[in-house]
Amino acid sequence: MNTNNNVYTVIYTTLIVVVVAALLAFVSQSLKGKQDANEKADTISQMLTAAQFGTKAEFQKIGNAAVLAKYAEEIGEAFTVDVNGNKVADLPLDKVFSPKELKRQNYNIKGGANKTGEPEIPVFVFKNGKTVVPIYGAGLWGPVWGYIAFENDLKTIAGAYFDHESETAGLGAKIKDDPAFQAEFIGEQPDFSQANVFEIVKGGAPAADGKSLVDNKIDAITGATMTSQGLDAAIDTWLGAYAKYFQTAAPAKECDMPCCQDGGECENKEVEE
Repeated sequence: MNTNNNVYTVIYTTLIVVVVAALLAFVSQSLKGKQDANEKADTISQMLTAAQFGTKAEFQKIGNAAVLAKYAEEIGEAFTVDVNGNKVADLPLDKVFSPKELKRQNYNIKGGANKTGEPEIPVFVFKNGKTVVPIYGAGLWGPVWGYIAFENDLKTIAGAYFDHESETAGLGAKIKDDPAFQAEFIGEQPDFSQANVFEIVKGGAPAADGKSLVDNKIDAITGATMTSQGLDAAIDTWLGAYAKYFQTAAPAKECDMPCCQDGGECENKEVEE
């Protein structure tokens, strides 16, 4: 065969492309199991970090097997709920939602063109009483997601951890890299009765006597306006979808008024919910 003609060049190029594609496909399939295991362990470590069982750096050091063991030791129950707050189904305790699965449910929550069904969003309840739920949305350059943990009252944030695909290093990437930003969420209380369930705004919450008030606002990241707004929208979208669940599942406070202590009914009905 004449190696200088165009036919030979086309055939040779085609064969090289086919062989390389086959090799890449083989390598990808060979590594898929390990990639899935890494993604699952990473997701679990983010949930455990939000629930204050340790830091992300600590979980990275101990390895996948130890992370899975810690999760198995601490998780109490897992299930999905719909936007009306109704429990849909129990989840296997080793089942976690990857960012890809959160993306699909994000479409369902927003009801857009890519909607694939009714939202079925996960709830993870740990044995220490903390409840963890995910959030997902769009940052400046790509998806952002994370996990928010609530105290037993299902009103107060116990911790949070966020991640991203491609936010700007030193700016938007601080949602993941800056523990101080994530710590701002601790002790805050989303307002599930409002469209803006939680707000990330410049200046954050108002202050009194030098201390930040318990509020549903925290300070945005300086120089990362678009990422902050994207994370804010993601939190509003997802916590808004969980609103009825949190409102109905939250434990009622015991009435400490004298009429209640006597076993009677309070005429003014000022019994705390």
